[in-house]
Amino acid sequence: MTLKEYLTQENYQDWLCPDLTKYWTLVKVRDSNNIILRAIEGQEKFRFSPIEGYTLRYFTEQYTVRQIQQFAQKEFPNADPNLVVNLLQKLISHKILAFDETQENRKANQPQYTSPSSTPNLHSPRLKSGVYWLYHPEDYWILRNPVAGTHRGLLQKDIPILTFLQVSPHDKAIIDQLATLPPKQISNPKLRYLLQLLTATAMLEGTQPPKPRRRKFTPMQLLFFKVSLFNPDPWLTQHIDKLRFLYSRPFAFFLCLFLAFSILLGLHQHLNILYQGQQLWQHQSASLILPFILLTALVVTLHELGHAFSLKQYGGIVPEMGFLFMCLFPAAYTNTTDSYCLSRWQRILVVGAGILVQITLAAIALWLWNLSTTGNWLHTTSYLLMIASLFTIALNLNPLAKFDGYYLAVAITGINNLRNRAFSFYAHLLTGQPINETRRDSWILAAYAPLSLAYIWFVFGFLFLRITDWILLNIPTTALLLLLIWAIYFYFPRKSSVATGNR
Repeated sequence: MTLKEYLTQENYQDWLCPDLTKYWTLVKVRDSNNIILRAIEGQEKFRFSPIEGYTLRYFTEQYTVRQIQQFAQKEFPNADPNLVVNLLQKLISHKILAFDETQENRKANQPQYTSPSSTPNLHSPRLKSGVYWLYHPEDYWILRNPVAGTHRGLLQKDIPILTFLQVSPHDKAIIDQLATLPPKQISNPKLRYLLQLLTATAMLEGTQPPKPRRRKFTPMQLLFFKVSLFNPDPWLTQHIDKLRFLYSRPFAFFLCLFLAFSILLGLHQHLNILYQGQQLWQHQSASLILPFILLTALVVTLHELGHAFSLKQYGGIVPEMGFLFMCLFPAAYTNTTDSYCLSRWQRILVVGAGILVQITLAAIALWLWNLSTTGNWLHTTSYLLMIASLFTIALNLNPLAKFDGYYLAVAITGINNLRNRAFSFYAHLLTGQPINETRRDSWILAAYAPLSLAYIWFVFGFLFLRITDWILLNIPTTALLLLLIWAIYFYFPRKSSVATGNR
């Protein structure tokens, strides 16, 4: 009797699927969506499809066959109704699980492990069930946790938190052996350091991401803050298949050809374009402000969707979208941190997708402007769309501010945390500490730090002087009163909650 027939006859859809994480680990195949199930101890490994790999994440002895089937069909609406049963049969055929169909031992008939030589230590730290490894082409491993926790968004209560940990092959080998390590080895300094990193990123069972420390408000927080809105990933997953043609080679060739002709046309007409803008502003200045703002919002929205769909194209997760404010000026953001798990070229495409969308919109608007009749609504609207696209491109491409230009520079150079590492480079240089950077990275960091510092001082220094000048001229008394109230609030010690004997 097959497992499928047995489950049907005995109504074992409420079986708890076994915990594979004790002896097996999931690894994503390089340049592919396929998944490898690999033995923690030994050389055994088996290839599974993306949907099977997704399903295997729930084999943790916490979910039943029915529950895992529901999870899979929610993520993949066209999934086989017998996906989990067939997957169990496949695991048994590979001798990953063992199944005993004897009637008298039915309670023990839940699939069992074919165990490796080592025995797991139940008291040792263990990785969470949803955590899995990804190999990066630059010869390091990323431990990815797509279920680290949740936080509240403005429009959606629960937005998932993704955490990552980049480690060397040697550190990976240590982490893979956590479940079998004797307690006495936990005191090893290297292992303790890795456990601290695993705890901070909520990779271990029983750990949660650290909550942001609540600090008192300071006016400096107005320079940069984010407002998380919602989790777009389910919607993106539902629609990505309709847009995969956009990432095909024929479409890329057509798009490059179209953009090349558009750039040549734009360069040829640049004087006429500038003149048209002067005429529009001279005759319709006030009436153009609202349409320009709305078109800019459209450009920004499509820009962010370009990032999001590109990340989904390569199998990533987009956990949130929202607004960010820089000096109270609004903008939008898409959480694409999952792109750090991709190859460098894929990551460049994800970061550059937003700029490419804007360039394409500007090119389409240019042709519409040329083909429409002067003076009608389409002629004016297409011109405003072209200017809105070019204006936001100019802002986004600045590598000295943390917009797309910065993250594109990070992706191209492969230097994560470029700004912080650039400043740390000079800090180590001036204090005589060892610099753990390659020669090539050192040159990039040495050039980037002074440019970034000059930009920060110029922009924020200019804003500070202008705001201070306006305040002193217009509301000096009110500003002084507000400053005094804030100083009392900020420096007055917060009462500590001390338990008293009176109740």
